[in-house]
Amino acid sequence: MPSPNRRLAARAALLALLIAPVWGCSAGTEPGPPGGSAGGNPSPSSTTGARHEGLGDIFVGGRAVTGSKPSGNAKFPYRRTYVDGDLYSAVTGYRSMAFAKAGLEAVYDGVLTPRPGDGRSSAGEVMTTIDPDVQRAAGDGLRGHKGAAVAMDAESGRLLALVSAPSYDPSSFAGNSTADGEAWQRLTGDQGEPLLNRALREAVAPDETFEVVVAAAALEQGVYASVDETTRSPLPYALPGSGTELPSGPARCRNASIRTALRYSCRNVFMAMAVEVGQPRLVSTAKAFGFNDDALLVPVRVGRSDCPEGDVGGTDAALIGTGRGGVTATPVQMARVMAVIANGGKRVDPQLVSKVVRADGRAEKPRRAAGGRIIGQGTAEQLQSALKTSASGAVTERGGAPGAVIGGKTGWVPPAHSYGDESSAWFISYARSGQGRLVAFAVHVGGFDDRVDEADGARPAVRVAERMSGAAAATRG
Repeated sequence: MPSPNRRLAARAALLALLIAPVWGCSAGTEPGPPGGSAGGNPSPSSTTGARHEGLGDIFVGGRAVTGSKPSGNAKFPYRRTYVDGDLYSAVTGYRSMAFAKAGLEAVYDGVLTPRPGDGRSSAGEVMTTIDPDVQRAAGDGLRGHKGAAVAMDAESGRLLALVSAPSYDPSSFAGNSTADGEAWQRLTGDQGEPLLNRALREAVAPDETFEVVVAAAALEQGVYASVDETTRSPLPYALPGSGTELPSGPARCRNASIRTALRYSCRNVFMAMAVEVGQPRLVSTAKAFGFNDDALLVPVRVGRSDCPEGDVGGTDAALIGTGRGGVTATPVQMARVMAVIANGGKRVDPQLVSKVVRADGRAEKPRRAAGGRIIGQGTAEQLQSALKTSASGAVTERGGAPGAVIGGKTGWVPPAHSYGDESSAWFISYARSGQGRLVAFAVHVGGFDDRVDEADGARPAVRVAERMSGAAAATRG
């Protein structure tokens, strides 16, 4: 019988392959843009395309974060190299002579791989939307933790940071030597699952951060006219269908307004509100924010975030109001939620690539989703106002200065809904960059034992967001 360690390694290896879904018939590839192109209409480029022989490169902030060198292998003439590989692995993915490809390396394999047989002696390039300073701030903030961080331009959808922790260096298994195989086995056997892109693929309970969606549904559906209106939310609150009374919370949570409930995470308010809004209308609003979408590409495929549909019991219908009861979300999805609020009710979908330059010099820009308004501007403005005071005292607005967190919401996920025997914390927020643009942030940080309370546990997530917003504030170009 295989040992537990061998079974774990096999399971982890399978998981690593599953995070690079197959598109077409080539194993180890990510789903790519329709027709194998980057989308959009090709146009002459002001760049010269590839600048060297070998594999094409992936760029961050005008600098190549990949490279290549001759491998001596006829089938794979070039071995991929990486610059700051552990910082950018969630962005680039990996390319290995022995273990296939994932991420942008897989999506744009046709652009990045030279094919001398068809007259091409060089390859193209992929330009990402990532801001290197914001990315590094997120990576430094997550060091030593398990989790993910995302920064997204709320007005354009450009992803400025995409970090998953723990990370890995794709250079360590890019070849096909014994050392590469040993590095792969270590990574696939690691219980921290470093090959899993948590920013894009790991969906866990969003907990109280989902209350923003519930509040939006209540305001949009006319259940409440204002974030300052008294709600119908008794304390203690009895779960429908079970009669179980939840432990009493602070007295201020009894019939509290949406503004007060967001600030103090009054679970009774949002459980009662979810039941009042009703499952069909709440699901409809969640879908508008991007939940239950299993076809989102950035262009790497994003894992599905769920708001349960169909006939759910009264207890689960209430629990959904607090981001549990089967609700799950990826960090990218929660950044989308905050971007909608920051952007006045308009949704733009996230994008990781700004331009693709093919070997012949043609430049192509990825297609942008139509987006559009999903909640009223008045609803968005009310939630902006409420979220200015809802970050549990962790952050404060400083006169709208660049980098100051304008509004945010924390969340605390107990072990049963998080990483098994550990608690985790969320923080979603938005701020202004040094260019004056609105940037949405989502951070999920795990690795706490159950003795850490919510107030203390949320601080690491808040600190990561503050690092990213500070870096975005310093961006002037």
